[in-house]
Amino acid sequence: MALLMNDLTPRPTPSPLRMGDTAPDFEARSTKGPIRLSDYRGRWLVFFSHPADFTPVCTTEFVALAKAQDRFAALDCALLGLSVDSLYSHLAWTRTIAELFAVEIPFPVIEDPSMMVGRAYGMIDETSENSASVRATYFIDPEGVIRAITHYPLTIGRSIDEMVRMVAALQATVSGQKLAPANWQIGEPLLLPADEKTQKDTNWFCRSAA
Repeated sequence: MALLMNDLTPRPTPSPLRMGDTAPDFEARSTKGPIRLSDYRGRWLVFFSHPADFTPVCTTEFVALAKAQDRFAALDCALLGLSVDSLYSHLAWTRTIAELFAVEIPFPVIEDPSMMVGRAYGMIDETSENSASVRATYFIDPEGVIRAITHYPLTIGRSIDEMVRMVAALQATVSGQKLAPANWQIGEPLLLPADEKTQKDTNWFCRSAA
């Protein structure tokens, strides 16, 4: 069984979680031992699902995420993976990745054969019989609040650079006093919120915070 203790918060409707919701807590088995989501409180967390072990796109994602581990760690952000495959499948897959690509997977991968976690998070539709369409990512802040959500189709792998950028941008703008412009990268200037009180200035609606 994936869940050692079911702490998933029931919701009145099966609608997916939204930005601003508190991430439902749970405890499950993983490749690094028992994991409880609330153990990550106090730091940022990227919680992501993948359709299945031993599949082409998921393998490239895991290799890329493992190689980017230090970039996430520099932002005090942990990584946590999930799929419906069993713990034994996860362990076999990560060992195979190490053998074929010389890359160790440093982050935990949760098993969810009952799809209870996936359904609680809205990763999987209530009527789904498998996780074929699941490639969801939840960016969770140190208080356990979901700050951003992305969904990719089965056929397209996620951009790891964008995942790192998302975490950095969320951290830089969490106060609401600064904004990240299009294509913003770490270290670049941010924007100030539009201020109608300063409309006498031509750039009142798009001012740099630098």
